[in-house]
Amino acid sequence: MNHILFLIIKFFGCVVAFTIGLDLFFPATVTDILSFSILVTVVSYVVGERIILPRFGPTTATIADFLLAYMSVWIFGNILLNNYLQIAWGSILSAAVIAIVESFVHRYALLYDETNRAKEREKRRTGYIRTPEYGTEFSEETDLPDKNLFDE
Repeated sequence: MNHILFLIIKFFGCVVAFTIGLDLFFPATVTDILSFSILVTVVSYVVGERIILPRFGPTTATIADFLLAYMSVWIFGNILLNNYLQIAWGSILSAAVIAIVESFVHRYALLYDETNRAKEREKRRTGYIRTPEYGTEFSEETDLPDKNLFDE
């Protein structure tokens, strides 16, 4: 469920970044912005969140997402928008905004994954997930007095 939330946050971050980076320097269409956003969101999720983040950490994943956004706008922007010099500034600005958004997404993803790992470890160890807030203890009295206090 939270993977869908990660994808939505990444997508909206990419839309904002590409709107700022591409519309600021030259008139990009909504189709261009959405196509760049979908491409970077999907590839960034697969490469950044699923491969790089668990193995190398959030800093390396943020750098990889910056480079991915920069290179995708640089390469596909030259093909689609036919402006070599302005696409450089647009790609740098877009990649910087995406890197800022991705740093927050990576922190949340690591927190979410660590919580799930702790729950899975607890489930493997005990067979169920304990919730101490609602735990109740039941037992019988084992040390009864020798005589009944009410029988005097």
